[in-house]
Amino acid sequence: MNITNLTNSTENVVYSEFPSMALNFSWLRRGIAEIFPQPHDADSETESLEKRLANTNRPLRVKLGIDPTGADIHLGHSIPVRKLRAFQDAGHTAVLIIGDFTARIGDPTGKSDVRRQLTEDDVALNARTYLDQVRPILDFDTPGRLEVRYNSEWLSRLDLGKILELLSTMTVGQMLAKEGFAERYKQENPIFLHEFLYPLMQGFDSVAVEADVELGGTDQKFNIAVGRDLQRHFGLKPQFGLLLPILIGTDGVQKMSKSLNNYVGLGEHPSQKYQKLQCVPDNLLSQYFELLTDLPLDKLKENPRDRQKHLAWEIVRQYHGEEAANEAQKAAESCGEEGTLPEFSLAEAEVQFPAKLAYVLCLSKLCKSTSEGKRKIQEGGVRLDGVKITDADTTYQHPSELQGKVLQVGKNKFVRLTP
Repeated sequence: MNITNLTNSTENVVYSEFPSMALNFSWLRRGIAEIFPQPHDADSETESLEKRLANTNRPLRVKLGIDPTGADIHLGHSIPVRKLRAFQDAGHTAVLIIGDFTARIGDPTGKSDVRRQLTEDDVALNARTYLDQVRPILDFDTPGRLEVRYNSEWLSRLDLGKILELLSTMTVGQMLAKEGFAERYKQENPIFLHEFLYPLMQGFDSVAVEADVELGGTDQKFNIAVGRDLQRHFGLKPQFGLLLPILIGTDGVQKMSKSLNNYVGLGEHPSQKYQKLQCVPDNLLSQYFELLTDLPLDKLKENPRDRQKHLAWEIVRQYHGEEAANEAQKAAESCGEEGTLPEFSLAEAEVQFPAKLAYVLCLSKLCKSTSEGKRKIQEGGVRLDGVKITDADTTYQHPSELQGKVLQVGKNKFVRLTP
């Protein structure tokens, strides 16, 4: 296969122009779970990633793939993106792959059942918001520091012969060693052949962009290793894998997930971000500071409550600026000593559905009357879960459309809507 026909790399930056931090690897080691291979590993190319970074005469190509299987990215997803930015700051080229083709299958890692296949329209709709959400993290402006690629660019062009070549690089036994597949096979849950193609396609992304390093969560080791095998198969030097921890959610128990409602979305309103983060359990604060900020870990405040506030303020500042962080902090303090949101029960207030939002604003005492509620909406001063509402006649058909969401008027008035 002619690999060069698959790539469209930007012009390399001169390595001598890299910042001095390129040879200081504290940024590399912070918050990582594993780098592989190590020099003592059986499949190692005898050098460590640190040695490769120190001795290279060109910027390394550092790959991160994101499948747009949903519309939102949360702080857990931001961890490898932040590490990608650290490589950019050290002078290397970030290759951000939007998996518009692989998302149609969906990563089977950790899934007990087959994932619903998305349509092209589903994926395109989800992908639109991804770049906007990671823009505050990555350097989009410095020439040569970022490539944004869509893997349909090369995967949609694979013919049956090339697909058979990919399939011939792995046995069924090797594929069944992948996390999730062995359990499903043992439990006699169906495993469909297209799911076997997912790690091969993700691995082929590394071939197409000629990656030197691939970033991912600890659950991605198998897929990254497949990329190494395919690079060898196609005559390329195998990439290093850099694995990052899976973030525990704000409940302090399970991994951050929108379905578990223990997440903080990158696109959420600053005040909503602050409200969630200032309640992060004490035992998670050190991990959150290490993985989600660049603050020196040995200079953090000792009092847990002060640390919670500091964490919330710092993360809001990163995504929205210092002014927004200060406003979010003031809004939280106005909610009480512990910054907890007051709640408004839709059932106890006997809200009848369909219900106009202006009426809910009046009942919840965020506004003095329905008329004031309409005026506040028209002025752009009302948000629901961080989303501005501008239609004064906005109506909700069922309580489920409002339950659990934060209703906000102006900068300092909030309630959480409950059943």
